[in-house]
Amino acid sequence: MEREDLAGWLRLALAPGVGAGTARRLLTAFGWPDAVFAQPAAALEALCSPAQARALLNEQEGFTATLERTREWLDATGPAGAAHRIVALGDAAYPPGLLEIADPPLILYLLGPAELVDAPLPCDGLAIVGSRNPTPQGGIDARLFARALAEAGLPIVSGLALGVDGAAHEGALEAANAGDGLLSTIAVVGTGLDRVYPARHRALACRIAARGVILSEQPLGTPPLTANFPRRNRLISALSQGTLVVEAALASGSLITARCAVEQGKEVFAIPGSIHSPQSRGCHALIRQGAKLVETAADVLEELRRPAVASAPTTLSLFDAQADEGNGLAGVASDEGEVLLQHLGHAPATLDALCARTGLPTPVLQARLLELELDGRVGRLPGGLFQRIEQG
Repeated sequence: MEREDLAGWLRLALAPGVGAGTARRLLTAFGWPDAVFAQPAAALEALCSPAQARALLNEQEGFTATLERTREWLDATGPAGAAHRIVALGDAAYPPGLLEIADPPLILYLLGPAELVDAPLPCDGLAIVGSRNPTPQGGIDARLFARALAEAGLPIVSGLALGVDGAAHEGALEAANAGDGLLSTIAVVGTGLDRVYPARHRALACRIAARGVILSEQPLGTPPLTANFPRRNRLISALSQGTLVVEAALASGSLITARCAVEQGKEVFAIPGSIHSPQSRGCHALIRQGAKLVETAADVLEELRRPAVASAPTTLSLFDAQADEGNGLAGVASDEGEVLLQHLGHAPATLDALCARTGLPTPVLQARLLELELDGRVGRLPGGLFQRIEQG
């Protein structure tokens, strides 16, 4: 966007009561924003309500300060020298995939390396979304699928939320090609880009800004408002070839992203889980509705007709993740530990249930569970449940 055009686009985007749909009608009729503001009230009222026309003709209170703040943000640099950009609907750098949805944002705010934010964002990645409170296995799956798919050349798109989103971004940044200048991950957020939400992801956001892109349709200063997060999900799916849901309850916002993907004609993938886990029910519902059941990254690549690469593991395991960190997987050598894993099976279980299945005294059982937990082979869930973590 040219500097002289910023005021008009920002004023149009921020006009109270004038949504993006009305703004697009006005732009179609009159051209550039400045031409919209030059129209008489009667001409505007032919395309919008009288209240909207008044909002357009009267500059909103505090707009001058907002414009100055936005200009200062554009002139500043982000973490690791990341550039700040604003892209308007008519710009050559506007992501082409967003032009295909029913309600593309009027303007976009971007943060990332200049070579990435100065060009149209590709829309050939994969969205990975899921629960903000995943099981231990769910978090591992999100990270490893993201890493493998990023190594196969698919930028990973997610929402920077806690849980699966954060794990997906981490996995993409770990990909072998993440340091070669290629786009590894896109974070679509529901706040202004002058703040990070959730705050505990500040360090992760800085790493994404240095090697990927953070994008928002919300103006600077926008706090984390509940209504903005479901809306950003349509952008997550639109920037992707398909959406992979790792874990999701039936009321999860991830299902909104999956629905957006379907409406946009994109693929939806889901990882199945235990029939006893509430975090699996959303995925199972998607599979019943036609989502592709996937067990490995190769399943996704095959469906998208993308070749697997030698460096991208297509069978994922907890062992792979721990070996990469130099920890290895010592395992629980005792026969009691191995018996315990067999009795635990693949569904969450309580301590009492495990006592009944194994016949082990409670102190011994607790000690073996702790050993398995420290080895990364068992995870604790809310409600006093224990879950086996698969090793692949």
